[in-house]
Amino acid sequence: MPQFNTRKIKALAVAGVASLALSACASIPGANVAPGSPITADEAQVGAQYHDQFVAQFGGEMTGPQARYVQQVGQNIALQSGLATTPGAFDVTLLNSSVNNAFAVPGGYVYATRQLVNLMNNEAELAAVLGHEVGHVAARHSARRQAAAQRNQLGGVGIAILSQILLGDNPLGETIARGALEGSQYLTLSYSRNQELEADALGIQYLNSAGYDPRAMATLLQSLAAQNQLDAQLQGRDNATIPEWASTHPDPASRVQNAAQLAGNATGVTNRNTFLSRIDGMIYGDDPEQGLIEGRQFIHPVLRFSFTAPQGFYMVNSPRAVSINGDAGRSQLTLAQYDGNLETYVRNVFRALGGEQQQLAPQTLERTTVNGLPAAYGTARVNNGQSQVDVTVFAYDFGDGQAYHFQSITPAGQAGTFNSLYNSMQRISAAEAGSVVPRRIDIVTAQPNDTVARMARFMAYDDAQVARFRVLNGLFGDEEVVAGQQYKIVVRTN
Repeated sequence: MPQFNTRKIKALAVAGVASLALSACASIPGANVAPGSPITADEAQVGAQYHDQFVAQFGGEMTGPQARYVQQVGQNIALQSGLATTPGAFDVTLLNSSVNNAFAVPGGYVYATRQLVNLMNNEAELAAVLGHEVGHVAARHSARRQAAAQRNQLGGVGIAILSQILLGDNPLGETIARGALEGSQYLTLSYSRNQELEADALGIQYLNSAGYDPRAMATLLQSLAAQNQLDAQLQGRDNATIPEWASTHPDPASRVQNAAQLAGNATGVTNRNTFLSRIDGMIYGDDPEQGLIEGRQFIHPVLRFSFTAPQGFYMVNSPRAVSINGDAGRSQLTLAQYDGNLETYVRNVFRALGGEQQQLAPQTLERTTVNGLPAAYGTARVNNGQSQVDVTVFAYDFGDGQAYHFQSITPAGQAGTFNSLYNSMQRISAAEAGSVVPRRIDIVTAQPNDTVARMARFMAYDDAQVARFRVLNGLFGDEEVVAGQQYKIVVRTN
């Protein structure tokens, strides 16, 4: 969750309707370009147009040695695609996001989150991810998906948009699809399985030509699948494939064997030690500047508030919202334009959620006080096409012209599911804010008597230390640490 700037926030549903209407009328750069052809001027213009938006939606651009390292590796692997002849033609950005994600858009713009980079164990895996994304661009997958979508008249409005915002296809909350609602939908439509396999194959081809070990694609996908499964276990979910490698990428677990077969017995460099030394000290998980999730509590030391998710729900922090997810409903904490009147604020949020086709308004609207904060809330019952649901907006006035709100959706008659959430919102003291420190990657060398269990004890978590250590370091089955080899642990430090 970022340092919100209300002047830059739009009503998501309204923006989504407008962007869908625009994309349905516009030509699609790249749709008629042969795969593998150099970047066109139209594609470059499109990439530049949406670059700042993507960066803002994914936590901002990281700078410094770590970002320059990712850029260097990304530009080198992108050159193997033939899309351009100079490294400077590619803009490779390391994003300050705690979600495992990577994507690329037309025009040579390639993105990876620091969390995904932290999951990797060598430079070849970093090149594999970035090469995979460049492969999507080289094959013009996004343009072809958009062309097909337009033929099928993709782009529902009204309650369909409401459902996507509140529920989404992916409960992570931070997805490329949500970014699409603000003007870039055709860049980030979900890829088909065949397109994913083609991008994997192209990425492996680029690894070979750059001299990297092509098996890195399979090992990275294996780590992603293991992280998905661990996330599901920690969050109490049955479905381990929900938090995929971005909402646009099918489950990586299904692609591991194919990638391994494509790589065969070929070999190349991995640059493991170089990679680990470059990511040493990188923030892992949430950045305090964007707020942190600690168990069921979310605390934002900069904005000075905290709240607690209901029992049985899990949270995911994203640049535009904090999502609270469970079988009994979904909620998000976010914000909208605020003119100082909470009732107007709540009505405007409902109006934005409904979009132009659905005149959504609260059927009840009440004022209250929560832990000293002025608050207002409203509920509306809506038919979502298959059944009725209750939509609730609960807003708080934090003073100085700033308001935040939860927007929730639950089955009809169960709007009270999130009452404990709404009532838990509170200010925090300067001392509480000052005690919040980030987790970071620390590179350590295994000693002769070290084991996975022994090294995992240093992981800065109260639960699943061994499982977290294994996934973070790509150790599967009963694989043990090797004396003299470097490994990643997660520590608390400023």
